[in-house]
This record gives sequence, structure tokens and C-alpha cells, in this order.
Amino acid sequence: MFTRRGFIAAGLAASAMPVGSALAQAAKEPAKQADFLFVQTAKSMTFDKSTNKLNLDSVSSTTLFFTDRPERIAGNMKTTAFVPFWSTGKDSFLSDPPNADISILEGDKLRQVVAVLQAPALKGDTLTYTVKVLQGDMPAQGADVSVFIDVIGMPMTPLSYAGAARRGYRRMYWRR
Repeated sequence: MFTRRGFIAAGLAASAMPVGSALAQAAKEPAKQADFLFVQTAKSMTFDKSTNKLNLDSVSSTTLFFTDRPERIAGNMKTTAFVPFWSTGKDSFLSDPPNADISILEGDKLRQVVAVLQAPALKGDTLTYTVKVLQGDMPAQGADVSVFIDVIGMPMTPLSYAGAARRGYRRMYWRR
């Protein structure tokens, strides 16, 4: 079983250069650090307040990931490969669940909710999370949903504090 660090690091190394070349390069240079964030989109959502279940309906089959400066890495992975990041282990989302900014369109109005994401379950094109709302009011339903998953504690922004207390956690080490 891969941890999310191992999974993404292996994927980045494999996609960038042949394994032998990557290992030779890694022996020459010290490991660099890259901070990854993830984005999931869905056509609609429903939220059951009594069970704290968020259903992302018609969720995209790919989850986007990217880094901030100085590395600027971007890509995507299958959402089916992202869900297992909640597996067991000290470096899993199970032991340290990520925060997310959930952006939902309600007509012409944009609603943003900050929540902790837990216990994902993907069935067909519906992704269900158990959520703990930290800021905002989750609507019972909405359309055009974007979930910005802040697993690594980027600095606060004017719009969201998702993950602000997570600095120093969820670091990804990779070799250039």
C-alpha cells in the first residue's frame, strides 16, 4: 500500500525521467520539498446535516494537484487513486484529515464553506465525505462545486483559513 507521499513522488519521478536516470540524479542532489494542494469538481452536491454527509454528484474522474512557488508542478490523477489517501498509517489523511474550501454556486451567488474532510467513499460518479464544518453554512444542495483541498498548510488567504494551522505538516519530498 502506498502512502500519498510515496504515490505522488513515485508518479512524478516516473513521469519525469527513466528510473535509472532518476536514481542517479537523486544520488547527486539533496531532496527538495514541494507542497501539494488538490482540487476536485462536481456538477452538484447535497448535504445531509443530520449525518454530516456531503455528496458530490457527477464528480470529475480526475483530481487536480499543483504546487506553489518555486517548483510549480501541476498535474492530475484519477479520483479513484486519491480516495485511498485515507488509508491507515501515520502519514494518511485518516490520522490527520485535510481541511478544504468548498465553493458552491447558488444561482448567481458563490457560497464558500471551510470544512474538514473525512471518510471518503466513491460509488460510481458520486463521492461522499463526512465533513466537520469549520466556517460558513453548508447548503442542503448546490451546483457547480469546487473542493480546494489544503492538505499541507498554505498561508492564510483573505477568503479562507483552510489549513492555516497545518504549516509544517503534509510536506512532500521529491527529487529533481
